[in-house]
Amino acid sequence: MASASTEVSRSRPRVAIEQVWALTVRSTLATWRNPANWIPGVVFPLVLAAVYSAQFADATSLPAFPEVDSFLQFVLPASILQGIAFNASNAGSDMATDIETGFFDRLIASPVARQSILIGRLGGAAVAAGAQAIILMVVFLAFGAPVKSGPAGAAAIVVISVLIAVALSGFGLTVALRTGSAEATQAMFPLIFVVIFISSAFFPAALMRGWYQSAAEANPFTLIVNPTRDLVITGWSWADFGQAVGVTGLVAVFSLSLAYRAYLSRLAMA
Repeated sequence: MASASTEVSRSRPRVAIEQVWALTVRSTLATWRNPANWIPGVVFPLVLAAVYSAQFADATSLPAFPEVDSFLQFVLPASILQGIAFNASNAGSDMATDIETGFFDRLIASPVARQSILIGRLGGAAVAAGAQAIILMVVFLAFGAPVKSGPAGAAAIVVISVLIAVALSGFGLTVALRTGSAEATQAMFPLIFVVIFISSAFFPAALMRGWYQSAAEANPFTLIVNPTRDLVITGWSWADFGQAVGVTGLVAVFSLSLAYRAYLSRLAMA
């Protein structure tokens, strides 16, 4: 009897991992099969990068501007961040859709580990973000904007992108679980774009003036995009990688704490 009990207890973590994997695959395939969920997050940042590169190419010669090969190289991290923000709404919207259609209640009624439902959604967002970061870096490289830190820097940017996606998805899942409305979840993400634009993502904070400069310097996204940009334009640095991961991790802990509390409240209502 003891041996059988031990075997069952040992199998539980494996079962939970398999459930997380299955729900992650489901979330990833749902995103892939609906191009409207991921194409804008690739095309729109590339279009904006092309426009900014054409308009602000001469800005790279300003004294306070970082040394870069081109303005396109300067906005590479910002374009990735912006694209991930586009697709980060999918985790929350899909969760809200599951709630609206009753699929969430069916999952709760099934013998599925409760945490795997939430983690599966985050896993789907992480996979999409990693793929998106790779695609954007390849396109930028083709147009003459390489990552100076090489493969290690490119891998670091993928890691940072995944963490950003998880952090932003946490906010979306919080709204989805609290409201059960896909429309309400999607409505919050324009605020994220405002926060991104009021940062050093598309222009150095040193060349800004007034309240805009103060807001950009205090913006958490500035603390993420600046060291990520240094990996692109300068070379490898553990300090830059550590700062980007550390700040993003703190944001992720905060957003996921909100999401988990909202998830527990939703479970109590089920």
